[in-house]
Amino acid sequence: MEKRELIYEGKAKLLYNTDDKNLVIAEFKDDLTAFNGAKKDSEAGKGALNNKISTELFKMLAQNGVESHFIEMLDDNNMLCKKVDIIMIEVIVRNVATGSLSKNLGIPDGKILPFTLVEFDYKNDALGDPKLNDQHCLILELVKNEGELDLLRAMARQINDILRPFFATKGLNLVDFKLEFGRDENGNIILADEISPDNCRFWDLETGEKMDKDRFRQGLGGLKVAYEEVLKRIIG
Repeated sequence: MEKRELIYEGKAKLLYNTDDKNLVIAEFKDDLTAFNGAKKDSEAGKGALNNKISTELFKMLAQNGVESHFIEMLDDNNMLCKKVDIIMIEVIVRNVATGSLSKNLGIPDGKILPFTLVEFDYKNDALGDPKLNDQHCLILELVKNEGELDLLRAMARQINDILRPFFATKGLNLVDFKLEFGRDENGNIILADEISPDNCRFWDLETGEKMDKDRFRQGLGGLKVAYEEVLKRIIG
């Protein structure tokens, strides 16, 4: 499968058409961004690590009944995927309060939530990815009906119910994570994007050490080492 024209460039990936109209190649970049692109850098090898981590997690989710756009990893930085029409809603799943949740609502950082919280953000950099309620989603015509919002929440909780205990066995606390979904050629809503330390928060269960992109956001250093450790634990 060969790359054709570039059809999209995001903060972390390039997306290319292929000779199959229903398949695309996602190239994982080494770029790092935070705070809606206000902070930028790059880390050699970061893209390859996210590709490998996402590959392992997509495979594991598929074995547990979660369909995604993932087809196969082509090489260190490239993944073959089903072409989907991305739903412009970022689905945020939170198990522990931190980041914007603590900042905006005053919930103590590190507080375990009484239940898993699922939030919607508008996937719109120009507007700063604002929070959405169900009515916003319908007014903006991001989904067809309320049933699709219920489906997004149910799929997000299903994914959390699979990933959270899995990571616990690897000594990692899945604090929160962001998911994106899209419609395949038949109009079915499936998981898309990636699942990696770029869009998940992982804290070591014993030490509380942050092993995700917060190392870049907060200037802690050691990002690549943390990502390598996450991959090592996943495949170990």
